[in-house]
Amino acid sequence: MQPPEATGADGDGEADVRLDGVTKRFGTTVAVDDVTLEISRGEFFSLLGPSGCGKSTTLALIGGFDEPTAGRLVLGGRDVARTAAYKRDVNTVFQSYALFPHLTVFENVAFGLRRKRRPKGEIGQRVKDALELVDLSGFDERRPAQLSGGQQQRVALARALVNRPQVLLLDEPMGALDAKLRKQMQIELKRIQSEVGITFLYVTHDQEEAMAMSDRLAVMNFGRIEQVGPPQEVYDQPATEFVAGFLGASNLLPGRIADRARGEISLTTGGTIRVAPERIPDDRDEVKVGVRPEKLRLEPVDAPLPEGDNALDTTVQVATYLGVSHQYTLEGPGGARLTAYVQNKDTDAPGPGANVRVAWRPEHSFVV
Repeated sequence: MQPPEATGADGDGEADVRLDGVTKRFGTTVAVDDVTLEISRGEFFSLLGPSGCGKSTTLALIGGFDEPTAGRLVLGGRDVARTAAYKRDVNTVFQSYALFPHLTVFENVAFGLRRKRRPKGEIGQRVKDALELVDLSGFDERRPAQLSGGQQQRVALARALVNRPQVLLLDEPMGALDAKLRKQMQIELKRIQSEVGITFLYVTHDQEEAMAMSDRLAVMNFGRIEQVGPPQEVYDQPATEFVAGFLGASNLLPGRIADRARGEISLTTGGTIRVAPERIPDDRDEVKVGVRPEKLRLEPVDAPLPEGDNALDTTVQVATYLGVSHQYTLEGPGGARLTAYVQNKDTDAPGPGANVRVAWRPEHSFVV
C-alpha cells in the first residue's frame, strides 16, 4: 500500500496537522484550552493524558466530529476548522471498532471505496493489499462475530487505511484488548505505520503504550499541553510536576537553588543535590528536584562515593520482590519518601530496617 501524496496548498512544509490556538468550550467548561501543536508528515504522534484531559476532544476536532470554539486547524496546508468531516482527508479508528456485523471482512474493508464508487477491480486489489498489511489474508469471507478482538481491530485498521488518508486518527483503539494482546498490537501498529508512511495521531491514557510506539508525544492536562517531545526526552526531563508524576514514577524532593552556575540545590530536608547546570530554571528559586526510581543505586552507607555523585542516607521501609527487580520504599532525611527499582543481580537484597545509601549521577536529576 502506497502512502498518500501530499496535498498541502499554503506552503506549510512537512506539517500534516497544525493547531493554532485551538479552544473548545462546552458551556462554561473548557475542554481544549488554547492548544498549539504541529505534527510532521509521516510521524507517529500520541496525545497522552488522564481521562477528561481533552485528548479525545482534540482528536474529534481534527476529525471533524466537532468544531472548535476558537483557533485554526490546518490539515495538509488547508484550514479545515469549519469543514465537514467527510471532506477531510482523515480516517478514524475507534475503541469500539464500529464494524458492520452483517458484512463480511471484505465488505467491511471495501465499504469506503464503494461509497467513492471506485472501480471493482481497484476495490478488490486495494482490499487484498490492506488485509495483507494487517496479516488477515484469507479472512475475507468471515464476519466480525467470527473474529477475536485483536482481529476485529485489524479489520477496523484495514478499513481506515484502504482509503489512503493523509492522517489516521486512533482513539484508544486497544482499550478493549487484554494486556498481552495490547503489547503484541503495539508492535504491529508501529510496523504498519512505518510501512505505509501515513501520519498517525494516537490517543491513549496508557503511558507505556505511548512511549513504545510514538516518535513524539504530547502530555495533556486540563485541556492544555504540558510538554511535547520524543518519549525518552519527556520521560527523562519532564517539564512539570504533573508530567513527572504521570509519565512513570518519580522521586521529587523540595529545595531551593543554592548555586545556579554549579547546579546546586539545597534540599528542604537537608543536604545538597547537584543537577546539570543547564537544567536550573532562571525564573524561580523554589523548585523540586527529581530522579526516576530506576536511576538510583543502593549501596552500603560507608561505601566509597564516586566524585560528584548525589547521595542520601536512607532506611529501607518496604522491600518488594518483583522477579527481575526489587522495589524499595525508603525513608530519607526529614522523613522524605523515595522509591527505588533495583535489578536483582545479587543474592543479598537489603530488607526492612536496613540502613542504605541512595546514590545517583547529577545528569539523572531533573528540576520542576
